[in-house]
Amino acid sequence: MGGKRQKTRPDQPELAFPEETRGEAPRSLGEGTEPPVAKHASQSPDVTEKLMEGIFRTSNLLEAFRRVRANKGSPGIDGMTVVEVQDYYRQNWPTLEPQLRAGTYQPQPVLRVEIPKPDGGVRKLGIPTALDRVIQQAVLQVLQERFDSTFSQHSYGFRPGRSAHQVVAQAQQYLAEGYRWVVDIDLEKFFDRVNHDLLMGLLAKRITDKRLLKLIRAFLRAGVMENGLVGPIDEGTPQGGPLSPLLSNLVLDVLDRELEKRGHRFVRYADDCNIYVRSRRAGERVMASITRFLTERLKLKVNQDKSQVARPWQVKFLGFSFTNGQEPKRRIAPKAVVRFKERVREETRRTRGVSIKRMVADLSQYLRGWHGYFAFCETPSVLRDLDSWLRRRLRSVVWKQWKLGRVRFRELRQRGVGKDLAAQTAGSCHGPWRLSKSPALSYALPNAYWGSLGLPPLAARPAV
Repeated sequence: MGGKRQKTRPDQPELAFPEETRGEAPRSLGEGTEPPVAKHASQSPDVTEKLMEGIFRTSNLLEAFRRVRANKGSPGIDGMTVVEVQDYYRQNWPTLEPQLRAGTYQPQPVLRVEIPKPDGGVRKLGIPTALDRVIQQAVLQVLQERFDSTFSQHSYGFRPGRSAHQVVAQAQQYLAEGYRWVVDIDLEKFFDRVNHDLLMGLLAKRITDKRLLKLIRAFLRAGVMENGLVGPIDEGTPQGGPLSPLLSNLVLDVLDRELEKRGHRFVRYADDCNIYVRSRRAGERVMASITRFLTERLKLKVNQDKSQVARPWQVKFLGFSFTNGQEPKRRIAPKAVVRFKERVREETRRTRGVSIKRMVADLSQYLRGWHGYFAFCETPSVLRDLDSWLRRRLRSVVWKQWKLGRVRFRELRQRGVGKDLAAQTAGSCHGPWRLSKSPALSYALPNAYWGSLGLPPLAARPAV
């Protein structure tokens, strides 16, 4: 399997799954962003050595293919798309099957991709080939079922049936109970620093199938292609593959158990961990001891610049913060509002050269996703203010597109604006942003107009 995999050609003979595989893939296990759990009977410790057979069972593989296709994603270093991978797998099954079942399969290096972080810097992703993503997904579905119930109840990230909203609500409950100081721990490049020997040791305590352990280590050591060159990976679980979240939870479950043993009130979502205490002094003591634990026990590094002991309303957690009151309320973190406005400004810049209908259509997709997440806040006045600001942005775009005074006058009159007011507004020397709040434009382009174009209101509650 070394080197670049060749895509299949129509003239190649078709090699299919065994006969029982010829059928429809299982239906979706449900919507959501969390990794799925394969629907099959759990295995007892007495038959752990047969894990590989369960992973490469037909129904589990078909579900893995379905999930990878649904997630789409970019090709890896071999250029094979998620659409092409199933044909490749079928035609090469006689060669792949013995390697997979024996644990001798050699994954290809991941493709290094950098994406900008909202707060600056870049996040490095490792994109496996489509075939490797399918195999990782098949492994995930079996291990997720075995591992998830053993994880701490304080862990919420990348787990079926758990969400970011739940972790924020739990943090809010701690504040209501009087724990008004937070130890906000930021792990520096966590996914790039996971110690392989430590991780494999944790896996070996849960898995006796040495073939599976060998396969997982092969994925960890597959290497990375960056700038056309392949280099080794000595540590880390690169973000981008289906297995990475589960492996990260396995490592950080050690932290969860330590915090539980010490009796702390805490929540964790992936590598974001907040511990709630009653005083600054207690917080500083916890910060020092947990930093030592992470460094010495888990071989991880705490980012001293971003980690802090602070009031919860001064800290951003998964895009949210809290009000400072007897009954703390969830609010959108100021940085999240800033990022929202930056994105809207980019989508509504006046030099885009697209019609207002097209601009609203492009913007609406982002707004629906943003609203679906941040409507969980309990300060609706912020959403109403953003609604008003957004409509002003769009009105200023329309005013700019009308350009000439006579065109502006005509458009205002056609929309029911009085002759004198239309003439006064069309001849104004003020800029588009100031005029976007004028009586004439507010009347000519009311809220109902934007609704008719499909612009979703942010202040409305999301549909259940």
